[in-house]
Amino acid sequence: MFDFETTLSGIEYKVRQLIEDNNRLKDKVLELTEANEELNEYIKNKDNKIKELIEETQILKLRNTLVQKGDSAEIKLKINQLIRNIDKSLMLLTKVD
Repeated sequence: MFDFETTLSGIEYKVRQLIEDNNRLKDKVLELTEANEELNEYIKNKDNKIKELIEETQILKLRNTLVQKGDSAEIKLKINQLIRNIDKSLMLLTKVD
C-alpha cells in the first residue's frame, strides 16, 4: 500500500538537504568572491609597481646615456622633468583608485 507519510517525510528530508546545500554553496560563492577581489587588488598593486620600475629603469638608462655624453646641468634638468612627469602620473593613478 502507498504510505503517504513516509513519502512526505522523504520529500521533506530531501528539501532540507537541498536548502543546506544551497546555503553551503552561497557561503562558498561569497568566500570565493572575496578571495577574487583580494587577488584583483594584489594584481593591480603589482601592475602599478611594475610600471614604476619600468619608469625607474628608463630614467636610469637615460641618466647613464646622458652621463656618457656630457653636460651635467642639462642631465639634471632632464631627470627632474622625468621625475615630475612620474609624480604627476602617480597622482593621477591614486586619484582613480
